[in-house]
Amino acid sequence: MKKDEKRFKVIYTQGAMTCILFDKITGINYLFYNGGLTPLLDSNGNVVISKK
Repeated sequence: MKKDEKRFKVIYTQGAMTCILFDKITGINYLFYNGGLTPLLDSNGNVVISKK
């Protein structure tokens, strides 16, 4: 990853306070909601990881 390249990419938004972020390095998806950030979990409680 280049120094000036952004690490996170917004892959989904809902309103002004909710979005899903994709970490380009780890592949982990994060839920950003109302100022808080947490890894996005699937129905089994596992962290959602997308292909890089």
